[in-house]
Amino acid sequence: MLFEPDRGSAFTVSSEPRGEAIVVRARGELDYRSAPALHEHLGRLWAAPGMAVLVVDLSGVAFCDSVGLSELVDALQRSEAAGVRLMLSGVHGVLSRVLAITGLRKAFEIHHEPGDALRTAADRSADRSAGPADGDPCPTP
Repeated sequence: MLFEPDRGSAFTVSSEPRGEAIVVRARGELDYRSAPALHEHLGRLWAAPGMAVLVVDLSGVAFCDSVGLSELVDALQRSEAAGVRLMLSGVHGVLSRVLAITGLRKAFEIHHEPGDALRTAADRSADRSAGPADGDPCPTP
């Protein structure tokens, strides 16, 4: 069956701070049994001071059901409410297909790997902080 989970994969989630960003690595099956663990882990991160970017690395996720997908949508909504930029990386296989079919692929910022996401976030942050080239804080159009 196309959407049948591999019942042997245990789910693990960990995180690593990277400056103003946090990279969360999920491994195993993101389903109705493991989604609460991801929810709890992300819940602790929302309280982290100074977090501007949250990258969720899904390259180690072998399967994702509707409950797991719902948890990712919840994370997107929570990040928008908190002013945190949420980026997904390593989206592949069934999850990539489901995001495309449901139209949710357009809702998420998706990168090949966490390093790509962090570089993009740093580039955009540098662009915003650079300001106008001539030093005028309010250039005329």
